[in-house]
Amino acid sequence: MKVKKESLGFFDNPQQNSREYIHQYIKLRLEALGLVDEEFGKDDSQGFLHLAKSLIINYKERERQFRNYLCPADQRIQNFIRNYYKGVDVPEINIPSFTFTLDFYGIARELSLPENKEEYASQYISSYRVKQGILHNPRHDRRTTKGVFHIAEGGMPIPDDKKAVPMVAAARLLKRATEIDGDIFNLPFTEDNKKKSKIFVSLLLRPLVSPQVNGISPEKSLEVRFFAPGSLVSNLDFVESIFGNGGSPYHISNDAALDFESWSGHTGCIILAPQLSKMTKKELGLPHISEATDRQKRDGMCWESDAEFYNEGEAFKLTMRTDEGVIVTVIADNYFGYSKKEIKTFISYAANLLGNAEEEHAGGALIFPSYNQGEGHLTKAENFINSLDKVAPIFPDIIEMQPEGYGIDKNYPNIFYVPELSRFDIKTQSVSWSKKKQDYSIKLLPGNIYILPNGNKYRMEKAAATLNYRLVETNAEGLLIHKPSTVSGGGKSEISKSISDSIISGSFFIKDFESDFNKVDEIINFNYFNRFKVLPEKGKTDSRSFLSSKRSMGSSIKLLTPSPEFTEQYNSWLESIPQYIKGISFIVKRFYREEWGSDWKKYFSVDILNGQPGNELKYATRKLTARYLRVGYDDKGAWRTFKLRQDYVHADKIQMEDDITVSTVVPASTLSNLNPIVNNKSVKIIENCEFRFFQRPDEAINRGFDKKAEKDLSSPNTFISNFQPLTFQDAKDMSEDVINFDLFTPPMSNMIKEVAETGTSKYFVSSANPRIVDGKQTKNVRYLQTRDDLIDPKPKYIAEVGMRMARSLETSKPLYVPVNAVLSGRRNNPAEKGIRPLAVYNPVHFQELPELFMDFICSLTGKSPSTTGAGSEGALTKAPFNALWPIIDLNNSLVSFILTGYNGFTTPAGFIGHKYRIDHDLSLLIPELWARLNNTERDPKQMIQNNYLEKIEDFEYKGKLIPASILGYRITEKFVNGYFGRVFETPNVIFPDDMLKPELQSLEQFADGVLNIVEAQQKVAEAYFRDGSINSACPPLKALLHIMAYGKYENLTLTSPELRKMFTYEYLIDSDWYKGRILTKQQSDIALCAGHIRYVEKIIRDDQNLTPEMYESLISSLNTLKGNYEYICSYDYVKYLNGTIGKDHIKSRS
Repeated sequence: MKVKKESLGFFDNPQQNSREYIHQYIKLRLEALGLVDEEFGKDDSQGFLHLAKSLIINYKERERQFRNYLCPADQRIQNFIRNYYKGVDVPEINIPSFTFTLDFYGIARELSLPENKEEYASQYISSYRVKQGILHNPRHDRRTTKGVFHIAEGGMPIPDDKKAVPMVAAARLLKRATEIDGDIFNLPFTEDNKKKSKIFVSLLLRPLVSPQVNGISPEKSLEVRFFAPGSLVSNLDFVESIFGNGGSPYHISNDAALDFESWSGHTGCIILAPQLSKMTKKELGLPHISEATDRQKRDGMCWESDAEFYNEGEAFKLTMRTDEGVIVTVIADNYFGYSKKEIKTFISYAANLLGNAEEEHAGGALIFPSYNQGEGHLTKAENFINSLDKVAPIFPDIIEMQPEGYGIDKNYPNIFYVPELSRFDIKTQSVSWSKKKQDYSIKLLPGNIYILPNGNKYRMEKAAATLNYRLVETNAEGLLIHKPSTVSGGGKSEISKSISDSIISGSFFIKDFESDFNKVDEIINFNYFNRFKVLPEKGKTDSRSFLSSKRSMGSSIKLLTPSPEFTEQYNSWLESIPQYIKGISFIVKRFYREEWGSDWKKYFSVDILNGQPGNELKYATRKLTARYLRVGYDDKGAWRTFKLRQDYVHADKIQMEDDITVSTVVPASTLSNLNPIVNNKSVKIIENCEFRFFQRPDEAINRGFDKKAEKDLSSPNTFISNFQPLTFQDAKDMSEDVINFDLFTPPMSNMIKEVAETGTSKYFVSSANPRIVDGKQTKNVRYLQTRDDLIDPKPKYIAEVGMRMARSLETSKPLYVPVNAVLSGRRNNPAEKGIRPLAVYNPVHFQELPELFMDFICSLTGKSPSTTGAGSEGALTKAPFNALWPIIDLNNSLVSFILTGYNGFTTPAGFIGHKYRIDHDLSLLIPELWARLNNTERDPKQMIQNNYLEKIEDFEYKGKLIPASILGYRITEKFVNGYFGRVFETPNVIFPDDMLKPELQSLEQFADGVLNIVEAQQKVAEAYFRDGSINSACPPLKALLHIMAYGKYENLTLTSPELRKMFTYEYLIDSDWYKGRILTKQQSDIALCAGHIRYVEKIIRDDQNLTPEMYESLISSLNTLKGNYEYICSYDYVKYLNGTIGKDHIKSRS
């Protein structure tokens, strides 16, 4: 995604982002706008205003003469409003033309506090300058979805879940929102001055709508104008921190309509107006209840009492939109989530109108499996296609080769490229190789990265909680796991978090050295040949010993894990072995060398304490460490922790998504040099729309647990919300409470100590101290986490270099990294007062497309700290925030799934049954495992065939049919034993039977949970019939919605082969409705290109102030556009579009 780092606050010149510089700039702008008072006029500390006096006079005169001039984006919005309300009996509505425009990043943050104070408070927000940046606590600590979403009549069809607002009322609300009236318009920066500045503050944004596919299609973005009353400028600080500042909307270079390559052709406008919640229904022109329609009564668009507030005085947002590409929303609340979600709404609107693009409620990460290579490793020739001598010339801009035969990275001098046959040795701290019969070596040092010609990366790192170092190998190619259609609290953020923060480390204890090692000796020398019930076929006998180098650690773990394939006698023997004895056996296996022979015991020992053998196991002279991972809690709240494999190393992750994702689908055949594992006919390319993520660190309240959050919340210039503002005295008290204070990680404790010792910051925030709301700590603590690749681009650089080397792909060619796997997330809850159970899923489910889309259509969720309740979030979890019919998103998503062939796996967060609380433990664990499986192992057909997945069948409970088959397939004990040994030493004990089969915890709750899902699916499906959108559903979804609502479709049921055939690739490609989507996309692109041509021609014709350079640039653009137009109109373009999702045929009028 192309963006200038300055638009996000990363300036090459630090002065440009200094408070002093921005304050001077603000005063200059206020003076120019005629909003300055005597205090500013006398401020001559730098002579800044004095020097600019004549310039300001000229600027003020220009402002007076052009006070009502609108920039191009605003003119598009004004034209839309004028046309939308043409004929409606209300005074003319004008969007704000006199605003404080935020020309660059950082102004909003300084405007949000008085010039010489550290805090600001109004009825809507409390703001504090804190040690770490800024703390903004809005009046409401979270958003709600109940009754919030309103759409004005007169435009496109209104979804059934939205409130339909009569035109007159919508116009009056918009009119009031655009009028400067009341203290809400007071600019905090001038709050302590005699003259309060009352003004709108405005911002230009350019959020992404469709990702770039290098060499295929450019990225597309829309333009958004955001207006906020002066006192709510913190909302603009928030959104520009996420999406970037788009610059001055008045500058020709920022006119989106001239950016024909990247502009999607869509314009959005947001106006914050919480003051609207105090308008009455009567003054808005809504009818009396006696004259209202049934829909108006349902939606509350009528009144009985004169004093009734619109929407009962609660938060709401009102949207106006047509298919012409302009959308306007008024938001009557200033909670930050609404502002971000509305931009998400605009992106979704633009993506749907553009075609071959989706906005997805998703998380995702590129995951590179890593492996512990112990104290050393000798690479093998069979793992290499090319030598370093052949690979290095492909990358002359990256690799600088040395005479000794290795290379140094030209961008990062601590990245080394070493020959294909290299020996890594931790003991000697060397990497060595031979060249022309001469030996060479370089130092093996922590912090350095060593890359082989096949792209695999090596590093030396200290093992957690020890003084020991290990060699870690990381795969060249990663697995891009996409987590779409994931409900609030379902783990979108967690998939990209490192699991290392959740690993607990400690010494490895044994009971009695001699006795324990005698039992280990029995395991090592046991004859395993007769362990199977059915002996292997001839030629497939397994005669490998436990310590054999031909038997992997994973194979050894399977060997000591009970299995139905083993004899009863052998399983009994395994169960008689204490788990810690098995753990010692795996340690011996982990360190064993062939040259030890049978004399392996002498390499292990314990210290002698007071003349007696101790209990801490040592290898050579080093104490050994055991590491454990939490996998939920038991029914008493105790942690369920399990020992990780001794050689386990967490995967490297590159965060790719967090919440707002845009994607496009392209035929795989159009992309060259893909990862060899890609075998899809079409693939999905994704792009994150956000540069900072609105994180909710649920675990941060537990000191020291969320290391990433504590580090982020200790960093400067951080946007923070819903934490308690703490003072110098709080810092002293906390640091003196040493027992609890020491639980913090160093970044947080050091920051608090600095506040306590220096007293230079009036306020600070602690990760363990949420804001107090109504006497309780809020559960919705938030901060903006800057994307890792913006702070430290090196890990992403290393990942990309590794993939390029693995594919021998020079840097001048595009590197394509499409989605490899899908793991959507659920949020489950047990039964509570007023809330039915939903925790009917085990750790991993697979659903075929009909069942999967029944879930996506409904998107049921349990309680989440982000919102005020549980229930259905709607189509693909974003229906409340969709300004169009949700069926459009569903059509797009289904076509995407069918074309790409991605399998529908899901993981839960929250609970499994009522007994096991899991929070986000599986959101972290399952992707770690998934990346360690190959294509065949991830294939659900293979899993079903090998009994790794079991189909859930319908059953009767108390005389009622429970259609549990809608849950699809779930993993079995065989899956756990077969795969989880890649992470854990004892996989068979991780998930007990009642976790794999939640119905064993309570059949009553399980049955009610299934019925809860079915009834919710029926209710949601019926809405598509009420609003008429069923007629816009593609044939497979039309059939599915009928079955969800009424049980049948033209005598077909969910299990009918004819129905299930409708969800296949062959059916889709041959269907007339898919071909119609392709032609609709072509027609839309023809219209968009023609619009670009007309606009450029108009500028060339009418703008008399163009410089020669501008004129020449526009002529060049016009010629390019005309060439594009010819191609888009051709049959070649239609052929190119085949294999994409095309464009949905969208009904333009209600």
